[in-house]
Amino acid sequence: MSEYIKQFKIQLASKVRGVTFQDRGANVTSVLMGGSVRAVVKDEGDYVVVTIDNKDFKYDKWYTKPQHLADTIAVYLSTKK
Repeated sequence: MSEYIKQFKIQLASKVRGVTFQDRGANVTSVLMGGSVRAVVKDEGDYVVVTIDNKDFKYDKWYTKPQHLADTIAVYLSTKK
């Protein structure tokens, strides 16, 4: 698992209660709430791709650190409760 994904999981777990993760490969993890997949996060080298509701959002890892992505996903999850 990539260091970026590891740090993202730690950051998001500390911000959102009840969030779980399902690793789907070396560089891919699913974010689950209540047993259902809310987002898929994929590390693609210089970029991280977040898939939510079949839409891909591509972020440059230079600007989007794991804690920043965790903040973004935490806000999204808070709207979907």
